[in-house]
Amino acid sequence: MKGLKRVFSFYIQSSIHVALAVLALFLVTQVELELELQFSLLGYVFFGTITGYNFVKYAAIAGLHHRRLTDSLKSIQIFSLGCFVLLLYFALQQSFQVLAVSTIFGILTLLYAIPLIRKKNLRNFSGIKIFIVAIVWAGVTVILPVIASEETIDLGVWISTLQRIMIVIALTIPFEIRDLPFDKKTLGTLPQRIGVFATKTLGSVLLGVCFLIEYFKEDVFLPYAVSLLIVCVLTAVLILFSEKKQPAYYASFWVEGIPIVWYLLLLLAIQILA
Repeated sequence: MKGLKRVFSFYIQSSIHVALAVLALFLVTQVELELELQFSLLGYVFFGTITGYNFVKYAAIAGLHHRRLTDSLKSIQIFSLGCFVLLLYFALQQSFQVLAVSTIFGILTLLYAIPLIRKKNLRNFSGIKIFIVAIVWAGVTVILPVIASEETIDLGVWISTLQRIMIVIALTIPFEIRDLPFDKKTLGTLPQRIGVFATKTLGSVLLGVCFLIEYFKEDVFLPYAVSLLIVCVLTAVLILFSEKKQPAYYASFWVEGIPIVWYLLLLLAIQILA
């Protein structure tokens, strides 16, 4: 049992789970827009997510405590190095357009951890943390696959991008509520600015708007719309039950796993409705 717990902890702490979530959103876009994508691009996104997230999470810790790192952190460092090598391998197979666009989002990710102005990184600029995360996730999981497929970024794509931003903001809310007792007041997170109840309300409203704007698309793909509705409702429920004292993996596993559930729901909806 202890071995399974260690494996599960490594799965969460090494960002494999979040990378699968990003990959799932990427595949949701692929299915919705019927894009032709290569395996190398999936590998590029998956290993890029692990590399970026682990850099953001552990760079400062490793720099301060490199001589007395715990065994788990050392394992994550070695794993991340391997993922970085695989990222480079898959990067060599991408087009210039894909590399250029992904580099922009990669720089935003790096600046989330690296000091930019007055020894402050993007995370420390009041009120923008949640929006940076949402923009990067939306860009990587909607804009990037469209560019890789050499398709036109039309109104439908922009609506999908806006939907993705709204969903990611909503998914981030349970994390911000969890971190409320620990975050510095200067961060200006939503729960700090408007309170927990108002933040939950805002998240639910965003999810409602996210679903409603689906019908501004020229062509509504019914299985996608149905799966989107279920995911919006499920996310709203998880936000509703979010508290400052949460079970250990409430946010980092269950909430972060919603994109994976969405992709599976989409595939199921296609089988039933298409």
